[in-house]
Amino acid sequence: MAHLQEAAVKQINAICDRYAEETTPLMMILSDIQKEYGYIPLEVQEIVSARTGISVAEIYGVVTFYSFFSLKPKGKVVIGCCLGTACYVKGAQNVIDKFSEILGIKAGETSADGLFTLDALRCIGACGIAPAVQINGKVYPKMSVDAVPKLIEEYRAEAEKL
Repeated sequence: MAHLQEAAVKQINAICDRYAEETTPLMMILSDIQKEYGYIPLEVQEIVSARTGISVAEIYGVVTFYSFFSLKPKGKVVIGCCLGTACYVKGAQNVIDKFSEILGIKAGETSADGLFTLDALRCIGACGIAPAVQINGKVYPKMSVDAVPKLIEEYRAEAEKL
């Protein structure tokens, strides 16, 4: 979204206007922008600031505090490995390490081809099926290190079709 096009600026302004009557609109505005564009770079934060009167520092603080917001574009396939206590105890670190090894990226990074983003999540509320992995919103229960390569290949084939 670097150097925003006029249409994008209009869309961001429209999103801000949608919540003009709200007393605390920031989370709703940022959520809608994240859904629309997949990330919230500084240039967009500046537009939101100008439109709402909320400082860029406060907006940046919110964007960087909540893990569901991103400053950079995410891949077509977003892999979230839960590292909450239950998942961690059942081997989640080994699972995320395997994803990292195969994809050649660390948690919080996106592959050079733009297909995969790997995220470490603190808890996805799936403790009973630990270790859990979430890929593009779908939860995979009791994930094993051995299952990772096949899962990556399935999603790679699917993502390359898009």
